[in-house]
Amino acid sequence: MAGIPSVPTVPSWLPLWRFALVVGVGVSALVVVKVVGPDGAWSARLRERFVLGVPWGTLATAVFLVAVYLFLQGGADNLYSPLVVPFRAWSYRYPLGIVTAPFSHAGFGHLQSNLLGTITFGAVAEYAYGHFPRRRGSQAFSSLPANPYARIAGFLAAVAGVGLLTSVFGVGWIIGFSGVVFAFAGFALVRYPLTTVLVIFAGRVIDLVRAAFRNPTVTAEGTNRFVTPWWADVAIQGHYLGLLIGVVAGVVVTVRLDRRPRVGRVWFATIVFAVSESMWALYWFLGNGRYVLFRAPGTAAVFLLAALVVAALAASDRRLVARIDLRRRETALIILGALCLAVALAAVPVNLLTVADSSPPGEHVQVRDYRVAYAEDVSNEYVSLLNVSIGGLSTEVNTSGVIVISERRHIWYTAVTESRLAFSHRERVRLGGLGWERTVVVNRSGWSATGGGNAYRVSLRPRGRQPRVVYTSPPARAEPVLRGNNVSLNATERRFLIELARDNETTVRVRVPPPGENTTAAGITFNRTGNRVYALFNGTRVRIAKRNTGN
Repeated sequence: MAGIPSVPTVPSWLPLWRFALVVGVGVSALVVVKVVGPDGAWSARLRERFVLGVPWGTLATAVFLVAVYLFLQGGADNLYSPLVVPFRAWSYRYPLGIVTAPFSHAGFGHLQSNLLGTITFGAVAEYAYGHFPRRRGSQAFSSLPANPYARIAGFLAAVAGVGLLTSVFGVGWIIGFSGVVFAFAGFALVRYPLTTVLVIFAGRVIDLVRAAFRNPTVTAEGTNRFVTPWWADVAIQGHYLGLLIGVVAGVVVTVRLDRRPRVGRVWFATIVFAVSESMWALYWFLGNGRYVLFRAPGTAAVFLLAALVVAALAASDRRLVARIDLRRRETALIILGALCLAVALAAVPVNLLTVADSSPPGEHVQVRDYRVAYAEDVSNEYVSLLNVSIGGLSTEVNTSGVIVISERRHIWYTAVTESRLAFSHRERVRLGGLGWERTVVVNRSGWSATGGGNAYRVSLRPRGRQPRVVYTSPPARAEPVLRGNNVSLNATERRFLIELARDNETTVRVRVPPPGENTTAAGITFNRTGNRVYALFNGTRVRIAKRNTGN
């Protein structure tokens, strides 16, 4: 029988491929500049709106986000695994998290995604805002509101303010700048809808170029991977809040300037943006790494949102209720503002609660104010803070995995799920605060019983200390029956044991032998060959266990 052919090796000519990419992109850009000309209409428009034609507020924001990631979160030391836990918005009683969460990120990919959104949608929003006054008769530097540098500072202040709003009124342990990015997009959608659609596709092009430069060639083959639902990591409430803040601001500015875009374009652009950014992905927790996705209600919400935005823009100034002089435009703005307020206030009950005085389940290790433990099928005390049950769905859910608790920081967090640790067998949990960090290495070792379950133990090792076993699983029974004995694998703190039992009573217990060695019990020889254990008796050889190894 022919063997499986090996994957051919691709020559590693990364510098050449990257050079070719730079040349291709550069030549294309030069041709456009040559045809349009540096003094074309697009260049003149940029200089009319920006100081020196540059969106300084957007660039300063991007630089600030990078600085936070590299120096506050320690990304300069570990680019792909920054310090995250202390910089999430856990509770109103943890102000450090509230202030830092909107400007911190959960990883390098998260940062890249929000930087791309900031540079694209932020530039359009800053263009709509402008560095120079637009009213007739006004001149730059004639007053503080007309000072271009003051307007840049005002843009940055608005960015910081929206960031804090999305943190204060975001549900749960949020982190990331995406709330502000969605506010940029909401403002841009109302002011320049078609430009915003083009920016969406431009972002895809930029993302492709970035990925091509990072990995010029990709060799792929079938492999085992641990994958969680991508939508389960999306802070959908924060995204809606940011978008609504941007839309409300955009509608107010548009009405004041009396320069309304075509509402059909706004409707189309809102739908395209909301779908491309997965704002239809409404979900809820089922516990233990399981979630439910409400695809149809989420899609309906997207279309209703677009309709509401269009209604707010298209409403006339005619009176709706003459007695109180309530006009249609005002009514539409009140409804839009009320929706934004409702989305924001949904976070208040959750963020007012705290998990202080929570004890870790079982054994744990202490790292300053953090306690790290491992447990299975225990109540998720953070999600269960607010006891709500609707339509069979409840906040009373269970969780399994590595649990991080800090009473001082009001943290209760499943840092590594049971299923992820079972797949990888080794994970790192990075803890810390302002100016310090510690890493806890989590190790799961065990045996898989033939035809049965797994016997394993979990140990935690803070940096500079000895590992400590904090969890041992129940025994795992193998399917084969040897000379009338049931065979089980049992995990203890120090070793793994083979147990033989008759009539549910253990008759003998022996240690799993080291590689290449044997041990005998009840007339049965147990042989360890590599990662497998075999039982030998009466000329019969049966595999009873296989050692679990990481993927």
